[in-house]
Amino acid sequence: MDDKKYYTLLKEKFPTKEHVATEIINLEAILHLPKGTEHFISDVHGEFLAFDHVLRNGSGSVKEKLRECFDKKQVDINALAVLIYYPEQKIQEIKRQKQGASLHNWYQKNITLLVSATNYASKKYTRSKVRKALPPRFSYIIEELLTESYENHDKEHYLHAIIDKIIALKQADELIEDLAYTIQRLVVDHLHVVGDIYDRGPAPDAIMDRLIAYHSVDIQWGNHDIIWMAAMAGSKVALMNLLRISARYGNLDIIEERYGIALRPLVEYSRTHYTPQKKFAPKLSTKSEISLLEQDTLNVVQQATAILQFKLEGQLIDRRPDFRMEKRRLLEAIDYTTQTITLEQGEFPLDGFFGPTIDPKQPTALTEEELHLVDQLIQSVQQSERLKRHMDFLIEKGSMYLCYNDNLLIHGCIPLHENGDFKSLRIDNVQYAGKDLLDFFEKQVRISYRQKNQSEDLATDLLWYLWSGECSSLFGKTAMTTFERYYLVDHCTHIEHKNAYYKLRNDQQVCQDILQAFSLPIGGHIINGHTPVKEKDGENPIKANGQMIVIDGGFAKSYQKETGIAGYTLLSNSYGLQLAAHQPFSSIEEAVLYGTDIVSTKRLVETVDNRTTVKETNIGHDLLLEMSDLETLYQHYK
Repeated sequence: MDDKKYYTLLKEKFPTKEHVATEIINLEAILHLPKGTEHFISDVHGEFLAFDHVLRNGSGSVKEKLRECFDKKQVDINALAVLIYYPEQKIQEIKRQKQGASLHNWYQKNITLLVSATNYASKKYTRSKVRKALPPRFSYIIEELLTESYENHDKEHYLHAIIDKIIALKQADELIEDLAYTIQRLVVDHLHVVGDIYDRGPAPDAIMDRLIAYHSVDIQWGNHDIIWMAAMAGSKVALMNLLRISARYGNLDIIEERYGIALRPLVEYSRTHYTPQKKFAPKLSTKSEISLLEQDTLNVVQQATAILQFKLEGQLIDRRPDFRMEKRRLLEAIDYTTQTITLEQGEFPLDGFFGPTIDPKQPTALTEEELHLVDQLIQSVQQSERLKRHMDFLIEKGSMYLCYNDNLLIHGCIPLHENGDFKSLRIDNVQYAGKDLLDFFEKQVRISYRQKNQSEDLATDLLWYLWSGECSSLFGKTAMTTFERYYLVDHCTHIEHKNAYYKLRNDQQVCQDILQAFSLPIGGHIINGHTPVKEKDGENPIKANGQMIVIDGGFAKSYQKETGIAGYTLLSNSYGLQLAAHQPFSSIEEAVLYGTDIVSTKRLVETVDNRTTVKETNIGHDLLLEMSDLETLYQHYK
C-alpha cells in the first residue's frame, strides 16, 4: 500500500487533526505506564484442575495484590482470595450458612472489598483498558463503583445505595462473579503457554476451551501438541502414536466422547488380533477408575496401535533418507524365527513381542484391513469439529518459539553440538541450523496443516520428525526408544541420549550466544519447558546465572514422583522475575470449604533498578511505530 492510501485510511479513523493529537497524547501516556504482568506456564499435560487454579490465582498474584491493598488485621485475605478464585461455589457455601440480615451484610461487605481490590488491580492500566476488561452485564455499574472513591464522604451514601439496590434486586451473586473475574483478568495481563497442553492428564480439551476464552495468550508448541496437530494434518503415524499414548494413560474417552471420534473399528480390530499382556496394562492413578473390561480394551488397543505405529514409522523412514533415522527401522531388524533383534549395542532377545499382522518378508506393510482402518480413523479425526477448533487455535496462537520482551520462549531446545555450535539438519541439500532450523520447522508445520490431505508429503512427515528426530527442537534426543521399552529387558537399550543443549544450557556464554542468534540482547532470558526439573534431587530450575529458566516442574501427576513438586510457573512484572514452585492441587471443594490454596514457594530470579514501563516492551515498540505514523499524519494533516 502506498503512503497516500495509508494516510487516507488513517484519516478515516481520525477525522480531525484534534483526534490525531488526542491519540498521540494517549499513546505517549500509555508508554510511561508500568508493564503488565506476564504469566508463564508449561507442560500442563491435560491437568485441567491444577492449570485452572493457577490461572485463577495468577500463581499467587491475586493474593499478593490483596495483601498490598488491605490491612490483613482487618480483612481475611484467604477468604477474600477464595471468593475471587471460585465466586460461584463460595457464594453457594455462604448461602448455606447465612440468611436475612446476616447474608445482606456479607454481600455489602464483600462487594465493597471486591470493588476496592478491582480498583487496586486496575491502577497501572488506562481507563479505556479497564473498561474493555469489564464484563458487559454490569459494566456501567462496576465503572461507576470504581470511579467514585469511598474516601469521598459526600458520595458514601450514593455508593451504598447502589450496592443495597443490587442486593435487593437479587443481582449480588452475578455482580460478585463479575468483579472476581475482572480481578483475575487485571492481575495478569498476558499468558504464555510454553508447550505440552496434551497427553498424560484427563482433560486437555478443557484446557483448550479455557485458553480460547482467555483474554490474551500465546503458545509455543510442545512435542505432545505437535502430535495432535499432525494427526489433524493427516499424519497416520502420528495418529497411531496419539492413540497409543491415550490408551496407555486411560484417556481414550477424550478422543471418543469429547472429540466425537469413532474408535469402535479400532477396538474391534484390537480385540480380534490381540489379547491382554501385563506390560501393556494402562497407567491409571487408581485401578478403580474403570472396569477390568475397559482396562483390557485399553491394553489391546495400546498393543495394536504400537505395532501400527512401528509399521508406519518404518515406511516414513524408507521414504525420507534425509531424516537419517535408518537405525529406527526396528521391525526390519528382527529375526522372526529366533525372536531376537539386532541393534547398535548388539543382539537382544525380544520379550513378549507379538505382531500377529506382521509379514516377516515385508514387516512394515499394512494389511488390507489395516489400510482401511487407518484411513477410516484419519477421516474421523479430520471431521471432528471440536478438535479442529482446538487445533486451529494452536495454529493461530502458536509458534515454534517466541521472542518477547527480550526473552526467548521455547519448549524444547536449540539443537547443539558438544562444542556449542548449532547442529544442522539437511533437507533437499539445504542445511538448516539455529534460528533458521526453527523457522524452517514452523513453515513446514503451517504448510502441512493448511493442505491436510497429503498424508505422506515432506511437510507432514516433518511433523513426525519433530516428535522423534535427532535434530528436532521439540525432542532433543538421539532416538525415541518406545519399542525397546516395550519389548527389551536390557535397560541399556532404553537410554535416550539428550542433545548437548541440555548440558550446555548451564553455561551463561552459550545462553548469550543463543540469544544473540535470535537478535535478542545478551541480558535476556531463555525460558524452557519439556524436561521436568527434579527439585527433590536438588536440581535448580534457574541456570546459567539466571539467564536460563526451566519451568517444567511436573504438572502431570505421572511426573511428580520424579520432580517432587507439581509444576513451576514464572511471573514477569514491572519489578522483575519471580519463579513459583507449586505443590499438588487438592480440590475446588477444599479450597471453598477450608480456604486451601496451592502451596507455592516463590523465588526471586531478577529485580530491576527502575520499574519497567510499557515503552520497553514489544507492545511499546509497536506503539512507537504507530505514534510515528500518527505524527507524520499530524504534520501533513489537511
